[in-house]
Amino acid sequence: MRVFVAIEISNKEVINSIKKIQDKINIDAKPVETKNFHFTLQFLGEISEEIKHKIIQALHTIEFSSFSITLKGVGAFPKLKFPRVIWIGTDENGGNMLIQLSKKVEKVMEPLGFFSDKPFKPHITIFRIKKKIGDITNELESQKVVDFGIQEISSIKLKKSELTSSGPIYSDLMEVQAIK
Repeated sequence: MRVFVAIEISNKEVINSIKKIQDKINIDAKPVETKNFHFTLQFLGEISEEIKHKIIQALHTIEFSSFSITLKGVGAFPKLKFPRVIWIGTDENGGNMLIQLSKKVEKVMEPLGFFSDKPFKPHITIFRIKKKIGDITNELESQKVVDFGIQEISSIKLKKSELTSSGPIYSDLMEVQAIK
């Protein structure tokens, strides 16, 4: 099974404001379904059932307090002139808190043989671009400073990802709640 560690976006106002931007940005790209908005703290890839149980045990050792982040700004990876992904970012403080949480995940995953191939950059993917569409700087310029609202971060989840022709199907395998 294919898995990743994530934080879901659950605030309906935030989801609706992201959906409005998806509807507003006019590009040849596949929008991510609103139910799939999340931060990927660490992608783990294909794993066995045995490893899944070890991952669950390791994730249960993570302790963190809940915190809030402001979702703001729109950007693209790897760059606006050749985009593959369009994303929404965070405020600096919330982003730093997410980075610290991703480091905790990485630390408990390393003994199991999982390593991140690049530093965590807090973002929510809102479009995936399969074919070359060229420079989208103009389409995103006015969205750089848009504020999408505040999301409370109170849990992390181990999620399973099933790839289908109509897009990925995510399901929860386990959840770790923030310390009250």
